[in-house]
Formats: sequence, C-alpha cells, structure tokens
Amino acid sequence: MKRVESNDPVAMVQLGLRRYEAGDYDSAFEYMNKAAEFGDAGGHYELSIIYREGKGVEKDVKKEVYHLEQAAIGGHPTARNNLGCKEKKNGRMDRAIKHMIIAAKLDVMLHWML
Repeated sequence: MKRVESNDPVAMVQLGLRRYEAGDYDSAFEYMNKAAEFGDAGGHYELSIIYREGKGVEKDVKKEVYHLEQAAIGGHPTARNNLGCKEKKNGRMDRAIKHMIIAAKLDVMLHWML
C-alpha cells in the first residue's frame, strides 16, 4: 500500500487487478485510471479491458481502443496484439500484420500466435 500511496503506477495496477478480481470494479477503475494518468502502459491496457467488458463502466469501444493504443505506444505487447486482432476483424490486414509483427518483437511468446 505504501507504493500506491507514493504514486507507483505499477503498484496501482497490481492493486487494481486484485480489486477487479474481487468484484470491486469501481475501485479497480480508480486505480487503473490513476496508473494510466501517470502514463503506465499496464494501466491503459487494463482500462481497455474494463471498457471492453463494461464492468463498473458502460461498454465503450472508442475508449477501449484509445487505451489499447496508449498501451501499445507504451510497449505493451498484448495491447499491440489486440490492436492487430481488431484491425484483422475490420478487414485491414496490412495494419493487422504490422501490429502483430511489433507485438511479436516485443514478446517472444507472441511469435507462436503468428
């Protein structure tokens, strides 16, 4: 808790995940949002999930994609991969492939998904 109080965004994301798993979606959103305000890629990624699932907030595809993009820019490989999947679903294969290649370079395990 000291790390959260000292504005450590990684600790905020971890606490937010615990709150989310416990069903305390409002508190989870609060911690993830604060981490994202500090520019934390993990916070942005988790917010994208919150907006996709609509737990504690209304589902919002635009906000989901915004936070995925911010997480991807911050180097989050799963966010980059998810953007690739969204582009593929929307028929933009050239963009999908670019996202997937970047994701694979960021995370060796994602190579298996290509």
